[in-house]
Amino acid sequence: MTSPLTLLPVAAASLRRRKAAFAGSYVALTLGVLLVATTGSLLNETAGDDSPLGAPSLHKVLQFTAAMAAFVAVFVVAGTFAFAVAQRRQEIAMLRAVGATPRQIVQLITGEAAVVALAAAVSGCLLSLPGAPALAAWLAARGAAPDGFTARPAAGPMLLAAAVGLLVALLGAVTAALRAGRVRAVEALGDAAADRRVMTPLRWTGALLGLTALAATVGYYLAAPTLPAAPGDQPADPQLASQWVLGADLLAITALALFAPAVVPPLLRLLSAPLTRAVAAAPLLARQNALTAVRRTVSTATPAFLTIALTGTVIGSTAAFADAMTAQNRATAAARYVLRPAAAPLPADAAHRLTAARPDLHATATTATVVTGLGAAAADFDDHGEDSPASVPSAATVVDGDLATAWTLPAVDGSAADLHGATLAASTDQARGHGWKLGDQVNLRLADGTVTSLRLALVYRTQLGLDEVLLSGEAAAGHLADARPAAVHLDAEPADRLGGTLTDARDPGPDPGAHYAWIATTTILGPALLYALIAIVNTMVMSTADRRRDFAVLRLAGTVRRQVTWMVALEAVLVVATAALLALAVTALTQYGTTALLDHRVLAGQAAVPLRLPWTPLAASTLLCLLLAVASSVLPTRLALPTRPR
Repeated sequence: MTSPLTLLPVAAASLRRRKAAFAGSYVALTLGVLLVATTGSLLNETAGDDSPLGAPSLHKVLQFTAAMAAFVAVFVVAGTFAFAVAQRRQEIAMLRAVGATPRQIVQLITGEAAVVALAAAVSGCLLSLPGAPALAAWLAARGAAPDGFTARPAAGPMLLAAAVGLLVALLGAVTAALRAGRVRAVEALGDAAADRRVMTPLRWTGALLGLTALAATVGYYLAAPTLPAAPGDQPADPQLASQWVLGADLLAITALALFAPAVVPPLLRLLSAPLTRAVAAAPLLARQNALTAVRRTVSTATPAFLTIALTGTVIGSTAAFADAMTAQNRATAAARYVLRPAAAPLPADAAHRLTAARPDLHATATTATVVTGLGAAAADFDDHGEDSPASVPSAATVVDGDLATAWTLPAVDGSAADLHGATLAASTDQARGHGWKLGDQVNLRLADGTVTSLRLALVYRTQLGLDEVLLSGEAAAGHLADARPAAVHLDAEPADRLGGTLTDARDPGPDPGAHYAWIATTTILGPALLYALIAIVNTMVMSTADRRRDFAVLRLAGTVRRQVTWMVALEAVLVVATAALLALAVTALTQYGTTALLDHRVLAGQAAVPLRLPWTPLAASTLLCLLLAVASSVLPTRLALPTRPR
């Protein structure tokens, strides 16, 4: 063979014969492009101060959603296209044996992958047109996005998603083709019989780089409090800790996923050891098939591992931060009771009404108000009155009354008693990031556009459940428009609750901000998990459809349909069990790291959170993966099995 054109009939025959493999690759890439294009389109519609008051930044949430979507899509798409090539080892071996050169093998596979990938990229972009508005409506309905938030068609995110999808698909296919094409013609047929060198040098390099990046990320965060600060730089901000944790979780999952070919066989031997004592042939065959076809096992286990590991790490970390926020709020609560709005907002003068009825009652009202800069960005002002961009938060808390009657904040510099008049308090991270010192005059632009100069009276250690800037009631008087108190902190039970809800400040239950944290978690995790679950079905169907010849041989050997079905089901169980064990290991590791980070860096002696694994989400995701894997392998097997041996 001298011309690539001579392989065109082979390509056409492959497309006809391996419809399931090409269809599976098409589905994986279509959904991957859809996922990335949808989240990218939403991200394109946000700026910074785009969220309802009290909700996390929509822009940041969508950044994480897009990153999570890209993370899962890259793994699934690359793995699916590489698996589709690996399924053709026998065909490639025959081509090598009859004289096909490695270059021709790569050209053949690259051309086929390019045709499938191009069609899938176009389909994914078209599906994102209704997909992005649907996700936007879901966010708005749950209060995580402003009313009327939607996504307009944007060429940039769609082209980027299509380009990344094409690149990843072609890299996955070409890498596998290069590996297959390097086999010498004499060894080709022998290599097709069993998996050899599944852990390639490229994969070893990627896995080691992942571990190095993970170690560097953790080391940087631990060292951040001792690093010299630059204006606007907040590497040690406890309120950014969740972002660091998510990044570390993804690096740990990536590293373990890349090491999968090295760790899956030993785990399989361990988990399937009881099957060696079985008398029936199906358990023995299931074990041997899973151990021999390592590439197939790893490819089908990867989506299940991603599903379970992401569920365990992200939900576990979110729960740990919610526990830390609740524990820290309980530790800093100085008031005995907290009165919050119920059906109707509290009166603007709620604190004054309560103290008028009970002179012995001490009440401190807190109101969340927006502190904005020019346009939609936050800004502070230098000594010459010129505005310069800075990371002043978009929300601050106005304290109308004695700060010390509401919270016992860990003061680093200054006193809570000084927060009155034209003053403000700032967290250590805000002060450190902007170079503020006690007594400095800080100019802020308030919600009504007024620029006011406030003296820094207190620097307190950053708290998870509290804004990083506190303003005295006198400083914000007349600038709150129609804002009402978000809470009134009381040292005794009031005679009149003013239509609000009274809770025990020392045992308030989950922090109200945790509600938005779970919405953000669902937004970040939901699309990626849905895609991973679909990928489980997709890879299982691809794997089963490629085994028709194996099933026919088993039927000719006297195996009945029930035994073959039982064998395939057991293989699916082994695959999911292996994935679940790896996911449990990475969840335990990341949860231990998250708990240690919270206890030693964020809470720092104020409170402590116990190490708790999210057993219910782990069990639910494992069961769902198991049901999908068994169903998507057994049903195609039943359809592929001939009624009579032939």
